[in-house]
Amino acid sequence: MNETNNPLLTDTSQKLRKEMTPEEKHLWYDFLKKLPVTIHRQKVMGNYIVDFYCASAKIVIELDGAQHYFAENKLYDKKRNDFLEESGIKVLRYSNLELNKNFDGVCADILRHIPPHPSRKA
Repeated sequence: MNETNNPLLTDTSQKLRKEMTPEEKHLWYDFLKKLPVTIHRQKVMGNYIVDFYCASAKIVIELDGAQHYFAENKLYDKKRNDFLEESGIKVLRYSNLELNKNFDGVCADILRHIPPHPSRKA
């Protein structure tokens, strides 16, 4: 199995792309999709599906709804973060509340982690 592609999760990731949360749609259509770098939505990475992945910057962007604050989900998120970080990928996490209240700040923070692109002013 390819380290970044678990075929058992492909159907789930495709379904998640079609059924994005309102916050995921907002971040995708109003910011990430317009960037001059490729961003993948609901990307399978090992045994996990991440919300957004930018290979050129080696970052994962996660939007956390209320379910992420339950103990069992915190443990799952930690395991996933550990796997990604061991693979050399930085995980950026933002709560849905943060995205809704400070969209521009979240976007600015994401940009700080993406290297300048020739068509984008640094």
